[in-house]
Amino acid sequence: MAESGNNEVIHDGKTAEQLCEERTKRILDASQLKEPDRIPIQLRTGYLLAEMGDISNQELHENHERAQELLEEAALTFQPDTISGVFGGPGPSKVLGDRMTKWPGYGLGPNGSFQFDEHEFMKAEDYDDFLADPADWAIRVYTPRAFEALEGLATLPPLGMWLYGYYNTMNYGTLLAPPVQSAFEAIAKAAQLVVESQQRGAESAKRLAKLGFPPVSLLGCLIEAPFDFMSDTLRGMRGIMLDIYRRPDKLLAAEEKVLEFQLQHAINFSKATGVKYAGIPLHRGSDAFMSLEQFETFYWPQLKEMMLRLVEEGITPFVLYEGHWEKRLDYLSDLPKGKTIGWFQASDIFEVKKAVGDTMCIVGGMPVSMLTSGPAERVLNYTKRVCEEVGDDGGFIMSTSIGELQGCDPELIKLWIDTTKEFGVY
Repeated sequence: MAESGNNEVIHDGKTAEQLCEERTKRILDASQLKEPDRIPIQLRTGYLLAEMGDISNQELHENHERAQELLEEAALTFQPDTISGVFGGPGPSKVLGDRMTKWPGYGLGPNGSFQFDEHEFMKAEDYDDFLADPADWAIRVYTPRAFEALEGLATLPPLGMWLYGYYNTMNYGTLLAPPVQSAFEAIAKAAQLVVESQQRGAESAKRLAKLGFPPVSLLGCLIEAPFDFMSDTLRGMRGIMLDIYRRPDKLLAAEEKVLEFQLQHAINFSKATGVKYAGIPLHRGSDAFMSLEQFETFYWPQLKEMMLRLVEEGITPFVLYEGHWEKRLDYLSDLPKGKTIGWFQASDIFEVKKAVGDTMCIVGGMPVSMLTSGPAERVLNYTKRVCEEVGDDGGFIMSTSIGELQGCDPELIKLWIDTTKEFGVY
């Protein structure tokens, strides 16, 4: 795709530089509970790009230049304020023998969609070892269970032996054992793939900027509510629910551990990169997963502390509230005003506005199902209502309910965006 010079008029009589400035300001104003010139639009396309290009999902992950071309095509077609493509990629998973994810071409057919394959990699009897030394347990026990290519790490001596200084050099021979060497080689290959992906991301941002689409990211590093951290990749859904009843004290102690090192990671990441956001997807805290009593004990105190401490460090939590949170909205209203961003998946967006519209920037509004089935009149009328009610007084970023548009009708997407621009003007 041809690149546009910064001084070339490319859309609405404006240059790429002017468009980037306008779109960036629009998004940042809304994120700070201000009223921009109009409601900004966030578009996360996902595997829709493969459908637009008539290629498989596997090719979208593997043919990076084609994926970039399709992303640029979508940006120019829909003209949102910010746009992103498919999430992640299977490269590191393939190299590491990842047992917790499935991708198109890795555990799935070429047109499958990314899946999280949950396992109980942490057993109930592991709590004591985890609490005693989470780093050692993570490397020598958990990692070999979760990644086939890293099973050799289980043969390493306890990591605390590195405190033994010179005398620990007598253990260095274990580092040359074939299973350990194989694990290190796999880690190195995966690391290289990650670096290459980051380089492509930076180049993608430059190319989009030349078309007038700013590299605005409100995500930053990825962390989780302590309860979700313990559930998603460690205990699993079944295990964590049993822990609530059978070993609540150990679960709470573990949450304290993971809270601290996640905060340290987020703060260090922010200082190193200058990115003042932290993405926090919430998986188990919604109305359907636990009672309010359980929420008040195992979920909200730890999550709230995480967000408050991030805010103290000048970092804005960008929180994805998956599922329904109608029964939890009063808790969210206690958060510091204008210091967090909430992307709501299934909650009634109009109730969200009433409850936390003065507390946080709200992201969302358009159910993906509506962009799949329509009809057009329904999309138009619903979008208009969202603009008028949820967009009132600013502090709102129009987006879809989830960041995956596979199966959506491009014409309905265009109608939704154009209608937002028409009725979202302040």
